[in-house]
Amino acid sequence: MYYRYVKTTLATCLAVCTLLGNGVMAEAKTAASVLPAAGIGLSLEEGSSLKDIQKEVAADYTQSNETKEKKEIVEPTNVTYTKEEVQQAVEKKEFSSLVIAQVHDYVNVRSMPSEEGEIVGKLYDKSVGTFLEEENGWYKIHSGNCEGYVKGEFCVTGEDAVELAKKVGTRIATVNTTTLKVREEASMEASVLGLVPIEEQLVVTEELDGWVKVDIEEGFGYVSTEFVNLSTEFVKAESKAEEEARLKKEAEERRLAQAAANKSAKKSSKKSGTSITASATGSAEGQAVANYGLQFVGNPYVYGGSSLTNGTDCSGFVMSVYKNFGVSLPHSSAADRKVGYDVGGLDNAQPGDIVCYSGHVALYIGNGQIVHASTSKTGIIVSNANYRNILAVRRIF
Repeated sequence: MYYRYVKTTLATCLAVCTLLGNGVMAEAKTAASVLPAAGIGLSLEEGSSLKDIQKEVAADYTQSNETKEKKEIVEPTNVTYTKEEVQQAVEKKEFSSLVIAQVHDYVNVRSMPSEEGEIVGKLYDKSVGTFLEEENGWYKIHSGNCEGYVKGEFCVTGEDAVELAKKVGTRIATVNTTTLKVREEASMEASVLGLVPIEEQLVVTEELDGWVKVDIEEGFGYVSTEFVNLSTEFVKAESKAEEEARLKKEAEERRLAQAAANKSAKKSSKKSGTSITASATGSAEGQAVANYGLQFVGNPYVYGGSSLTNGTDCSGFVMSVYKNFGVSLPHSSAADRKVGYDVGGLDNAQPGDIVCYSGHVALYIGNGQIVHASTSKTGIIVSNANYRNILAVRRIF
């Protein structure tokens, strides 16, 4: 019954999303803008069931002698579905109505289905919107705070979108308990691999019955779905107003960070009697941050701590290092993914940049390396930056 439901749901949604694209137009652009760090989350509230969905689209198709389709309504049964099964069914239904950009950088979102339309936003590569309607090869979409038309030739929808969504979407487990115990196996009796604080966001690599496999600094472990909220994150479109606000915010953050660094440099020069010249690019300040962090290699890791000498966790380490330069950062690796501005990956990283991982954060020191408060076994160490999958690289200076 469950699989027949999913098949029927997808068939119904796919019928709406038929590709009708015409010739390729020069609508997909290449630019140096940074992909915005925002996402669309699809999640299921506790207590939901398939009952409403079944009433909406549960059907069974059979072929008559005249090759006509005959719809047979299937009434909801008393079958009980797990939260995970309901979640999967809902997401499959949602994915079939998505429009996903496949371009080098972004495709313009316009006010009307024409290249003459005003640009109201940008749908970046692998970004996602919800299909509303199709007109002359253009898809009207809603994504984030942006609504308008994108050239269908540069997007994927229907069955292709369902498959692509699984690849471009990031499955996230957000901790909803004060201290989450990540276990070595999917069992409450298994040994504890590591601890994760409330509201931390972990990347899910596998879903089991009542458990998910997540990526943390100590390695891959398992957590009960009772203690996390699951969602799928996609990058969304950025409206013209949001882009302008982001660029303004980034410029202001750079100005404030530069002022804080200059103030810190003056204090240091007075104490040492040497002169420190700030770089216009901010690289001098970033290098100073990296050098300062390296002084504490070998000191202990302490969960929830923020002392660079007596013990700190990963986000406490980054927070305390930047505090020395007059910059206030949150004590959360998930929140660190939103500070400063995105530089577009490790290839563009400079010393002092914040490198974000699933449930972990570090400081880039150059030459492909990071300094970070790793685990209780290793303490503060230097590692290769690409030792784990990088979610974002953020720059303060």
